[in-house]
Amino acid sequence: MKRIIAAVMTAMLVVIPMSSASAQISKETVQEKAQKLAAKIVSDYGVTGLQYAIMDSGSIVLSDSAGVHNKATNAPITKETMFGIGSVSKMHVTAAAMMLADVGKLDIDQPLVTYIKDFTMADERYKKITPRMLMNHSSGLYGTHYANSMLFDDNDTRSHDELLLRLQSERLKSNPGEYSVYCNDGFQLLEILVERVSGLSYTEFLDQKVIQPLKLISTKTPLSAFDREKLAKTYYPTMEQALPVENANVIGAGGLYSTAEELTVFGDLLIGNRTNILSEKSSTAMQNPEYKNGVWVPEETNIYNYGLGWDAVSLAPFDDYGIKALSKGGDTIMYHAALTSLPEHNISIAVLSSGGSSIYNSIFATNVLLEYLQDKGKIKEVLPDRTFESSVKVNMPEEQLAYSGLYGAVGTTIDVEIKNGEMKLPALVGGIIPPQTYVYTGKGQFKNNDGNVTISFDKQLNGNTYIKLNSYVDIPGIGQTIMVTYEYQKLDANPLQPATKAAWEKRNGKNYYELGEKINSLFYLSPAILVKNITVDSENGYASGTKIVDEHTAVNAVEIPVMSGRDAFNLSFHTVNNKEYLTIDGQSYLSEDAVNPIYGGKTSVCTIEDNGHAVWFKIGDNSAAKMMSVNAPATGGFVVYDEKGMLVYSSIFNKDKPVALPKGGMIVFGGEAGDVFQISMKK
Repeated sequence: MKRIIAAVMTAMLVVIPMSSASAQISKETVQEKAQKLAAKIVSDYGVTGLQYAIMDSGSIVLSDSAGVHNKATNAPITKETMFGIGSVSKMHVTAAAMMLADVGKLDIDQPLVTYIKDFTMADERYKKITPRMLMNHSSGLYGTHYANSMLFDDNDTRSHDELLLRLQSERLKSNPGEYSVYCNDGFQLLEILVERVSGLSYTEFLDQKVIQPLKLISTKTPLSAFDREKLAKTYYPTMEQALPVENANVIGAGGLYSTAEELTVFGDLLIGNRTNILSEKSSTAMQNPEYKNGVWVPEETNIYNYGLGWDAVSLAPFDDYGIKALSKGGDTIMYHAALTSLPEHNISIAVLSSGGSSIYNSIFATNVLLEYLQDKGKIKEVLPDRTFESSVKVNMPEEQLAYSGLYGAVGTTIDVEIKNGEMKLPALVGGIIPPQTYVYTGKGQFKNNDGNVTISFDKQLNGNTYIKLNSYVDIPGIGQTIMVTYEYQKLDANPLQPATKAAWEKRNGKNYYELGEKINSLFYLSPAILVKNITVDSENGYASGTKIVDEHTAVNAVEIPVMSGRDAFNLSFHTVNNKEYLTIDGQSYLSEDAVNPIYGGKTSVCTIEDNGHAVWFKIGDNSAAKMMSVNAPATGGFVVYDEKGMLVYSSIFNKDKPVALPKGGMIVFGGEAGDVFQISMKK
């Protein structure tokens, strides 16, 4: 999942006794490096608590933390503090599938329908999807069904239970196996596969086949019984009180909780040291370079090169030292995690945090591991971060002008104009690289002024032309990372008929509000997923990155490997009782034109209709600045936003308090069908 809110890091060290004083001094150097980085992340990057551990040859040699478990009590993070590990959970479901393969119950290259017989899609190509393709992200599935998956104090299983039903009406965005692009739904299907083949629930399978054999006590799923007070508290930036417990109910894709120490124990299994649980054959297969099997960025130093489950099976910069490194990062809304393993050296490091980002945790893991490898004599020295000179513009060959034109990624299109050897691009890699101008520097490359970001145009085997990014990114105080990705795909113009053009132009700039998300969803913290703003390029025939088909429909337009093509979607509009609705991934959204101002009089009532849809209101002049109190049913709640979409109030954690209504803001009520909210207003 994507970065959403900031969090915390923590540090507390346990050192295995060394045989000499010099070794002890070296060990303190590793400790100092880790402590310095952990403190920096906590102080500067919105992290409340951070925990990390290194396992070497089966023993924990470093275990420490920074920040706090709970702001209210200043309780420290300890090695027993639990965190959500987000997408690092994908390694558990991948290992579970490979364990079934070890005992002959599963062939990962047989069609998925062999094992999940009720798996169907509105695209005959689905019959070619295999378990391997789920594990290496090459299934061709659109990406992620987020609806009702991230909930406060709620382990509702509907995301799992309804996935097969939702997929029945959907198509694929590419041929199975053609290319790999990050896909959460594939690992949800793996969870269902493990259940169907084993006859156990996924939580039961993990407990019986992984957790108990490894003697883990703090690795759990949202469906497990355990003391939730062991979880590190999480916080919203503008509020002092801790948030309720986060449940990531997409368990196979990102729902596990664990500790850094226990995650390194699991890492030891993944690199082949617990063959009584996972065979060496399967461990090795998971480490193979699956990314070479399809359309991909060329082989070069990178943090993305998929194996089975792994984000990287040749992680930079360890390849500069001739060391094979495996990596998996994970983010929920509030928790963040990284696991890095060195199979040839039997070393794993795990870094977990509340707040922050898995990118910060991964860079932390790399820097501490390199320091540790130097301390152990595995490498001679830690190489300095790469430095760059300012770019020098040279004469550009005329053929480069042909790359000007329309480009798209999921959710957006841009016009790229190359003129006088220069071009401007918007923010890249989810905003990590800011908008800037790139100049031609020769050899088909454009670079930013600092010289650390290189842009080129790459025509791949599938016939598509991509904007390729090769960047060295410095995170101040933490370190440097390299990313090589495709960011945009060149698109052809899609001329529209006049009636179709007119219909879509009316939608340009409008917001559409999600109706089916439970009110205790974490997505209400920052409603980027719940509010869809439609941007229409009617001249070229695209809307929010999708290709317009007719007056009511637009479909995914891009096939971009690696990351930028993830979580694709289609747009489908229909009208009921003069209200326009948008459907994405089976979820309904209501046009802003049909959202009414909330009544500004002394008392009013809001009722959830039989369809269970949330009810949205605008805050108009008649209600702005008034104090609103709500008598809400136990099954319902409401959220208030200001005019910029920032959270002002949530009844989920601002219990029974009146709220001053901000002018131009929004209110949403949610609950079960028939729930009634008694609303009162005071000046």
